[in-house]
Amino acid sequence: MEDRRIIHLVDDEEAIRRAAGFALKTAGYVVETYASGVEFLKVARSATIGCVILDVRMPEMDGLAVQAAMAERGINMPVVVLTGHGDVSVAVQAMKAGAVDFLEKPFEKAALLQAVTRAFGRIDDADVRAIEATDAQVRIAALTPREREVLEGLANGYPNKTIAYDLGCSSRTVEVHRASVMTKLDVRNLSEALRIAFAAGLGRKP
Repeated sequence: MEDRRIIHLVDDEEAIRRAAGFALKTAGYVVETYASGVEFLKVARSATIGCVILDVRMPEMDGLAVQAAMAERGINMPVVVLTGHGDVSVAVQAMKAGAVDFLEKPFEKAALLQAVTRAFGRIDDADVRAIEATDAQVRIAALTPREREVLEGLANGYPNKTIAYDLGCSSRTVEVHRASVMTKLDVRNLSEALRIAFAAGLGRKP
């Protein structure tokens, strides 16, 4: 198995986490388990890209809500949903929202491994630049029009004074917007912000 591929298993039932986790580990996967969608989302942005196996019926935050939160945050990992008997309509909703596959509990090991193989196939076939562009666009969509203008100015290589002149505001105002941009994009420095800006197509082409 190349690169010891990782699976994020999100289910509130310990028995499922233990059984599915064992089946996947014996098949050669690295498995990280989470007892809730909230627990997974806390680390999802920085987690290693892999396949997410997601139970749809969980307290506090169900699988569909977790899936929606992943999309909103630009977390581009293929999802396989786990459903109880009779939850097919929920599974269809999950598939419409981009899930690769769904499995009804109780499921067989072979079906689980087939679904995971399909999920990793989606990662293998994906254009990495397209994934980065989607992530960047999702993050930039959270900016106000003025914050986006400031980011565009930074992507064009302009100093704060020039951006302020172009926007008809003070340098101090640009600094405030710039700080807000960094917070909303969840970046630590300008180079990270610019990488997102360029991935989204902002700034002049060299």
